[in-house]
Amino acid sequence: MESISTRQGWMSVLAHSQSEDLLAHWQTLNLSPRYQVIRAPEIGLNQLQARMGATGRRFILGDMTITRAVVRLEENDEIYGYSYVAGRNKPHAERCALLDALLQQTALHELLQKTVITPLAALQQERRQQRARAIATSRVDFFTLVRGED
Repeated sequence: MESISTRQGWMSVLAHSQSEDLLAHWQTLNLSPRYQVIRAPEIGLNQLQARMGATGRRFILGDMTITRAVVRLEENDEIYGYSYVAGRNKPHAERCALLDALLQQTALHELLQKTVITPLAALQQERRQQRARAIATSRVDFFTLVRGED
């Protein structure tokens, strides 16, 4: 069994992945694991909270839809896979839960890390950097000059 922080890492990558990207990496594996759906993908609503200036009092920023799913592998009924993904894509949530379960198996862990998690993490990092560069082009730096008055 992997450490909690390692599992949190791959679950974060899966949760932040685009459905098309994950599907493309999944299809290259040609795996057809047998699993049981414990909790069918469900769409729900989550309230987002924020703080003014990151330190002020909390307030409700808005709502967001999330989809969650839970699966159990048939070959090892002690391994469950969980997922919570933003949006309403039920197949994506189920696929993320299945990958979470498969990543807990030592036989498939390295293969899935190499062919799914690492490429998705690199793609997400590249998109973050592109977004940061696009935002930086519109950045405005304000400054004031000291005047001779008191």
